[in-house]
Amino acid sequence: MIKLTTPVYELHLHEIPRLSVKVAQKLAQGVAATLTSGNPLHATVDDLLHYLPMRYEDRSNLARIRNLEHGSFATIEVEVRVSGTYAVKGGRLRIFEFSGIDETGQIRAYWWNQPYLQNSFPRGRRVLLYGQWKRGRRGFFEVENPDYEFLTDDEDADPVHLSRRVPVYRKLGEIRTRQLRSVMHAVVERLDWSEVADMVPQEIRARNNLIARGEALRQIHFPAEDAPLENYNRAISPAHRRLIFEEFFWLGLALGLRRQGREQSPKGTVIEINDRVREAVRQVLPFKPTDAQKRALREIVADMSGPKPMNRLLQGDVGSGKTIVAVQAAIVAIENGYQSAIMVPTEILAEQHARNIKRITARTSYRVEQLTGSLATARKRELHRAIQEGEVDLVVGTHALIQEGVKFQKLGFVVIDEQHRFGVMQRAELINRGYNPDTLVMTATPIPRSLAMTVYGDLDVSIIDELPPGRKPVVTKVRGEEARTKVYHFLDTIIRQGRQVYLVYPLVEESEKLDLLNATQMAEHLQQAVFPNFRIGLIHGRMKQEEKDAVMEDFRRGAIHMLVATTVIEVGVDVPNASVMIIEHAERFGLSQLHQLRGRVGRGDEQAYCILMASHKRTAEARERLAIMEETSDGFKIAEKDLEIRGPGEVMGTRQSGVPTFRIGNIVRDYSLLEAARKETDYLLTARRNTRETAELVEVVRQQPKFGLAAVG
Repeated sequence: MIKLTTPVYELHLHEIPRLSVKVAQKLAQGVAATLTSGNPLHATVDDLLHYLPMRYEDRSNLARIRNLEHGSFATIEVEVRVSGTYAVKGGRLRIFEFSGIDETGQIRAYWWNQPYLQNSFPRGRRVLLYGQWKRGRRGFFEVENPDYEFLTDDEDADPVHLSRRVPVYRKLGEIRTRQLRSVMHAVVERLDWSEVADMVPQEIRARNNLIARGEALRQIHFPAEDAPLENYNRAISPAHRRLIFEEFFWLGLALGLRRQGREQSPKGTVIEINDRVREAVRQVLPFKPTDAQKRALREIVADMSGPKPMNRLLQGDVGSGKTIVAVQAAIVAIENGYQSAIMVPTEILAEQHARNIKRITARTSYRVEQLTGSLATARKRELHRAIQEGEVDLVVGTHALIQEGVKFQKLGFVVIDEQHRFGVMQRAELINRGYNPDTLVMTATPIPRSLAMTVYGDLDVSIIDELPPGRKPVVTKVRGEEARTKVYHFLDTIIRQGRQVYLVYPLVEESEKLDLLNATQMAEHLQQAVFPNFRIGLIHGRMKQEEKDAVMEDFRRGAIHMLVATTVIEVGVDVPNASVMIIEHAERFGLSQLHQLRGRVGRGDEQAYCILMASHKRTAEARERLAIMEETSDGFKIAEKDLEIRGPGEVMGTRQSGVPTFRIGNIVRDYSLLEAARKETDYLLTARRNTRETAELVEVVRQQPKFGLAAVG
């Protein structure tokens, strides 16, 4: 019998038809790619069964061509009649298409830039097609880039694929949906269901109307013939609800344990608030704070002077004034005899923060220093000595703060800015340098409550939801290539009025060099052909630090009129005289990133503008994103929409960011289940904390390494 713990690479030993050693190894590699470890040897049948269908089809009643409707999604079975490939748009694009028939009519299916399909659709081949059907110019129904599955003459021998309800999977590594369906069916048939343990307590299952785990795993791949298939396609079936709840349940338990562990750990700092400390904090204020800033500082200081180590998230939109609140909190720690550290993701941001903090603390005796990787060795050595001997009160730095040579004499307060750009190990390492210091995590990426519950479940949250008075919303417009001349004329006017401009190109992972070349070529083109009377600057991530610093300093001084940049200027760059942001290829960016870039302008008194230059070939999803940017400047609305469109992993960055990657749950779609699971875990860790049942559940969580770092803040 197959067990949930059976390694995937051993499945060929269980007499699964047409599953060879080689295919089992490829299957294990495909499953491993969905795991954090990425190791095929770690992939089990349990992991395989959590690779869910992307949709379900009722093939007991396939559509016929004559019954298709314009705009509808449907699966049909056709026989290939004629196929071929041809070039369009001057030979730059190629289309492969074929015409197919059933007994009721004829259709056309076509794919862009996939000429290799030519050999896959010979005349007479039977194929299932799924997609959105539209009536074409020649009167036939046609479908663009459809999903397809080939049928063979031995269907009767393997009826898993036809004349029934079937799961449709995305390709898993090199394993296509038809082969994967056969494997899944064989596994479900041969699994020892008696050993499928259900760790979610019966009381909780009953209270939340959840079916047993084994039943959920069986049904989610092969639904009962009388089950509403629409519920499966919407991920609201009993099987989906059960597995989604379970995923959120384990995460909630892990986060609850982390919070309890933090609250029970001894605090290394003793912070007192008196008139001297209050006056020191007031002295550094460069402007009258907003009510939101005052509220956030009160919450932070209350934590710092409390008996437990602070672990708080400070959220605020771009330009809301988070940094001055963090500096005030740092001064509270310094006045109590402790050192403070601020860790930021880039050297540009470290330099900017250090310069601004030195300016606002100029009338104090505090020593503020900047520590980054590009400093000369002798200077670094001197800073390391001064930090260790307690001569430096506040140090601003990049990951250089957690290098081996850095030792603090008495680190009591830590700020981690734009935290999702740091790996969890980096964050933990800085925190561990102190005496269990008070920790403030800051982000200018507004985080919806549903995501904050998962990423920051063990942090208290403060929100600055108010911009300083006098700030004008940035006017945002989407423009196509046909408007480029008008846009350049507008920039000419803006620069002649004494203001400055950013022009940003995207860096795309798949083609980083290409986009870098575009930015370089664009700077040269603008300088020579478009704006010869103005000075154009260029900055990108591959320049040496001193080169980047020199360009940014020239831009700050106004010596550069237009700065062509990559997304290296996304976070923290502050030039109040820059009032226009042009974002090229805006359709390539996520909403939160567009919002971050837009936040670089609108920091002065003049009206600011953000122009999103987008390709006419942008997708429907890209059009939706860009329309939202035109409609609102509310960072929280934008973040919620971005989360809905792209998911938490894309919004927050890579896997190392600490964002939990859910195999089944969707924190937007399944928010009610997320909250229900959280309530249950809170109950277990409070009212039921000392029961044997809770102790067993806690042990299960502690044996899973992924939870140990899931929410390090």
